Amino acid sequence: MPDEQETTPADPTHRVSTTGDVEVSTYLEIASEEVRRTAGTAGQATVDSDVPPKRDAIAIIDFGSQYSRLIARRVRELNVYCEIVPPDATRDAVRDMNLAGIILSGGPSSVYEEGAPTAPAWVFDAGVPVLGICYGMQLIAHQLGGHVAQAAEREYGFAVLHRNDQSVLLDGLEDELPVWMSHGDRIDVMPQGFRAIAFSENSPIAAMANDDGIYGIQFHPEVAHTPQGVEMLRNFAYKVCGLNGSWTPNNFVSESIARIREQVGTGKVICALSGGVDSAVTAKLVHEAIGDQLTCIFVNNGLLRREEPERVREVFEQNLGLKLIYVDATERFMTALAGVTDPEQKRKIIGNEFINVFEIEAGAMGEVDFLAQGTLYPDVIESQTSESTAAHKIKTHHNVGGLPERMRMKLVEPLRYLFKDEVRLAGAELGLPPQILNRQPFPGPGLAIRVIGDITWDKLETLRAADWIVMDEIKADGLYDNLWQSFAVLTNTQTVGVMGDQRTYQHVVALRAVTSEDAMTADWARLPYDTLARISSRIVNEVPAINRVVYDITSKPPGTIEWE
Repeated sequence: MPDEQETTPADPTHRVSTTGDVEVSTYLEIASEEVRRTAGTAGQATVDSDVPPKRDAIAIIDFGSQYSRLIARRVRELNVYCEIVPPDATRDAVRDMNLAGIILSGGPSSVYEEGAPTAPAWVFDAGVPVLGICYGMQLIAHQLGGHVAQAAEREYGFAVLHRNDQSVLLDGLEDELPVWMSHGDRIDVMPQGFRAIAFSENSPIAAMANDDGIYGIQFHPEVAHTPQGVEMLRNFAYKVCGLNGSWTPNNFVSESIARIREQVGTGKVICALSGGVDSAVTAKLVHEAIGDQLTCIFVNNGLLRREEPERVREVFEQNLGLKLIYVDATERFMTALAGVTDPEQKRKIIGNEFINVFEIEAGAMGEVDFLAQGTLYPDVIESQTSESTAAHKIKTHHNVGGLPERMRMKLVEPLRYLFKDEVRLAGAELGLPPQILNRQPFPGPGLAIRVIGDITWDKLETLRAADWIVMDEIKADGLYDNLWQSFAVLTNTQTVGVMGDQRTYQHVVALRAVTSEDAMTADWARLPYDTLARISSRIVNEVPAINRVVYDITSKPPGTIEWE
């Protein structure tokens, strides 16, 4: 990597239009629930003849389990499409799915408690198979006339499941299976028509079934601690629901292109680009669907990493062939963020300023109908929109909160129900190069949430210099592709040090490196000591404002990946 170079904020009116490709990174901090609700009704265009039928799907009703997202991942890994819906979802909420099955998740409640969530009535008359997991099994028993009571002993951790009857759900599995339990209630009396198909030491009815395709299991098949759990989910999806694993990256790309054409029609679309795989795949999908009706906008907000604006534009020019407008809005963002310390306020200000810039650019283009962005499923879940009411709000995500009501463009979000690894598979199907597909995620608010406290240009430059060193050493040791994210955080703490026999009182930088599959959970990376030593030594010697380096060894949960 080249040596550090001095840079200053550029002219905020500088604007370049070009044709090219971009490496795109992060999700844009922009979309509100009001606009999102209108997105699906956008456009009065003629529907293309190649618009795909409704995809076969499994609905996962989330009762607040920490594992609900993991259930979705496991089902997706079987090439079966699924969506998470809240317990109060109406029949109309799943009407757009060609519903093939329903999974009722676990949850922290007891079915006999006042106010405990229940399964919607349509679940049991939808005419499709149902699988209840843990709390979901107890709901089946409770709502269909059985009896659930507090167990004499809580069953948590490993247990051995003993099969005592034949069942398609357990087809091909051993008679004794290690499973993972996590419950304090158990079923005493099954509903009429059900039979027990397995038991454990503390659960006489650890699994049950009836002849109408309704199954209940007291354990968690979605976790790694149930080694053959995926096979049980496969049996449910393939043998019980009759699905065939047809939801592949190729099919997703074809469906998405057709759906975008249907939604957009002859309208104009702008796409927010920043630097990572999400917006790159979004832009490529939209471009494949509508061609030159798409214009991409890359906004340099002054919160990017060193040389990132140049690299992003270069990759766009070489790989994607899209119409690109480059806007340097550094001064605008820095002015809006001056003196702001609260991270949620930072996110909302950045979202608003992005929209202001997009409105200006859209106005220069004439009437623009749609805004395309790379919203992902974890963004939706963590931001607790109407689609994820069972989950607590962790933080506002750029693309699921903060869009001003005056915004009239409707949203195109083809990746809204994908996890990150699925986005990369779709990108590979679209032919995107590895330097885009394998790029580590970078947050929509950029370095604003990696500078703790107020943001100044000097702090940003200090962080850019430290982060440059982190990336340099991580890549030099061949660790980059094995990490979900690796970066530096400029804390608002200063400490005493000594350099050249002189006392110093300077900033503390925190290093953060994590491994993850989808950012819903993450573990801190066990970086080699030699790598950490070189990073620390270089930062304190090469970055004048820093005299101490610490390493964050917190997993998610209880922490989050980013500090703010």
